[in-house]
Amino acid sequence: MVDLTVLAAFAHPDDETILAGGILSMLVDRGATLHLLLATRGEGGELGEPPLTQREHLGRVRETELRCAADALGASSVVFLDYVDPLMGENEALFPFDADFESLAQELAAAVRATRADVLITHGSNGEYGHPAHTKMHRASKLAVQSDFDRSLPLYSISAFFPNHPRPRLANQDDPADFIVDIEPWFKYKLKAAACHGTQQALFVRRASAQAGRPLTLREVLMKVESLHRAWPPQTNALDDPLANFLRLYCKDALLSGDSPEESHPASDA
Repeated sequence: MVDLTVLAAFAHPDDETILAGGILSMLVDRGATLHLLLATRGEGGELGEPPLTQREHLGRVRETELRCAADALGASSVVFLDYVDPLMGENEALFPFDADFESLAQELAAAVRATRADVLITHGSNGEYGHPAHTKMHRASKLAVQSDFDRSLPLYSISAFFPNHPRPRLANQDDPADFIVDIEPWFKYKLKAAACHGTQQALFVRRASAQAGRPLTLREVLMKVESLHRAWPPQTNALDDPLANFLRLYCKDALLSGDSPEESHPASDA
């Protein structure tokens, strides 16, 4: 019998889909239970092109978008911590949400207990593209599992680094991949979830379209390979925890690397 409960905690709506939607939907498809936690409702994000709402209503709209995406990914529940996402500054400066760090860690620990999660998944140590709200979630998640649980509760981070990462800008350079996953069989769920985030559609394709010199579709820009790094407990030669064992047992056909207990840090030798 499959018995794995995952709590995936992110800073903003759409992080769950763009950065890890394939892995999350794969876990659900293979029998795991998924709970999503969002620190903010993405109130500082884009309004859409053309605008789909007004700034004062954006948080409510993005909550609705997130719940749509959660259904597409197969999540069993969604929790918001009610922090407010600040507006972007000049020259696209990004800021963390205002939260007492220890209180945030305690809220994450409480969510793990409430969902009876076997593993916590969150942002990488570099915040993917350096977003300070993402790094704050990573650090608070690490404090939560270090302080409130025994050393066996694993913390995994998303978009781990490996050679030929499909979106190098989004790769956490200090987090070598322990598992690299071909999410092609679950791409349709990721695409459906990404389509739910209507206010952010232009953002999703803007940078890649500019680099390509032509308009790209959502299908063209979404990653079809995703990765995970175990951030806690400290690494050993053989990863032995509920998520690692679940991936090897039930998702072996999708693993591009990390499918044997002896294989750790597949990117570190490159």
